Amino acid sequence: MKFTKMHGIGNDYIYVNCMNGIDFDPVQTSIDLSDRHFGVGSDGMILICSSDKADFRMRMFNADGSEGKMCGNGIRCFAKYVYCKGLTDKTAITIETLAGIKTARLTVENGDVTLIRVNMGSPVLEPSLIPVAFDGSRMVNQPIEVGGRAWNVTAVSMGNPHCVTYVDDVDSLDLEKIGPRFEHHELFPERVNTEFVRCIDDSTVQMRVWERGSGETWACGTGACAVAVASILNGVVESDSVTVKLRGGDLFIEWNRQENTVYMTGPATFVYEGETEALA
Repeated sequence: MKFTKMHGIGNDYIYVNCMNGIDFDPVQTSIDLSDRHFGVGSDGMILICSSDKADFRMRMFNADGSEGKMCGNGIRCFAKYVYCKGLTDKTAITIETLAGIKTARLTVENGDVTLIRVNMGSPVLEPSLIPVAFDGSRMVNQPIEVGGRAWNVTAVSMGNPHCVTYVDDVDSLDLEKIGPRFEHHELFPERVNTEFVRCIDDSTVQMRVWERGSGETWACGTGACAVAVASILNGVVESDSVTVKLRGGDLFIEWNRQENTVYMTGPATFVYEGETEALA
């Protein structure tokens, strides 16, 4: 099986061209290849598939083999892959995902894709649709207990469920300890991605993320979108355009309130090509 390693500001995935079909077990293959000691090493695996609804279809598997609905950094890399590999010459590409059809617009300079802007759709704030077990119409700045202490959280879905909480210092957090407690909290029936956020100024925040099924990753595109929405709802920032600083780099998120649409802009990077065995 031929593959391509790519990353979006440190959120790394193994990409496989499956335009002619899938002849391997994607669940077990993602588990095996994502292992950073015995495999290729990644946050998961993404398959490039054909679609009868859009230009392409993206299937995304986490490092534990669970299939995710969407991946913001992954979809930027996906868009760069299909353009640079000659699967399309379009600079506006529609991509079918389990979270709906997304449109990626490419900035191309000297034949290379330097930036990708993705229409991430509307944020979901209704608790039952996120899902989160909360009785109100929105779970914004609500206290919950995790790991023996109180946290104020805001729940948002951007195709994946996210729990956003604000702290004074994100760098000193022991995410290996607290992350799984959020992920498996009884409030989140499908588990949850958790973003720990520090406000820098009225349009800039810093975040670390614990992703369900993968642990701490250096970046999370849907998480950055959720953080921007939560920060606007909580009055943490004053601008509808937010720079989100992650461990792997910056993402630029805009929430167009009139359209109720979130746009994410950032880079994507090829790492290397490889060939390996995959489980049938």
